[in-house]
Amino acid sequence: MSLHLVTITVMNSLKVKNLQVLDLQPWSLELMAGEVIYLSGPSGSGKSKLLRAIADLDQYQGEVALALESSQSMPGHSWRTKVALVPAESAWWGALVGDHFSRYELPQLQQLGFDEEVMGWQIDRLSSGEKQRLALLRALASWPRVLLLDEPTANLDRDHGLQLESMIDGLCKQQDVAVIWVTHDREQQRRVATRGFQIVDDAVCEVKS
Repeated sequence: MSLHLVTITVMNSLKVKNLQVLDLQPWSLELMAGEVIYLSGPSGSGKSKLLRAIADLDQYQGEVALALESSQSMPGHSWRTKVALVPAESAWWGALVGDHFSRYELPQLQQLGFDEEVMGWQIDRLSSGEKQRLALLRALASWPRVLLLDEPTANLDRDHGLQLESMIDGLCKQQDVAVIWVTHDREQQRRVATRGFQIVDDAVCEVKS
């Protein structure tokens, strides 16, 4: 492996050590560059809380680090440019889509079924599925090393869902982005992830294939 690839692999490696939120038992994980894992569990079991803790949005016990950088060593907004959360329902504060983008990649817009005209659309005219796709694009604008995806295709039809999966697959392979993907869809789990974890009785357990 070349020095460049070793450097990328280290930079994009997420380490979670004894992470504890709510009543969940401590969870440890090493997520390598370019790797996708899925996380599943009953509604209300703590999946979203785990993602929010890793994104340094909620209080937690334990340690979270990207390469050698701890989440506690930098301001939260700086951490979230590197470890980006795309929640199931994203926040929109401006009137227009373009108000929420400082930059974007036209090929990514087109891959998810949009063109540049979308930047002039009113937020209140967007469907829930359009918001989901645009929330992902907004997160990608900061070139994150890790993506935390909370059911990103829940409001998408099959075609748009597959388009999003294809985009994430490209990011993993071409830019070594690592992904934690919350999904209950077993077919999607098999398509997108190399391994999986499930919340069972307040414990995060690796799923044995």
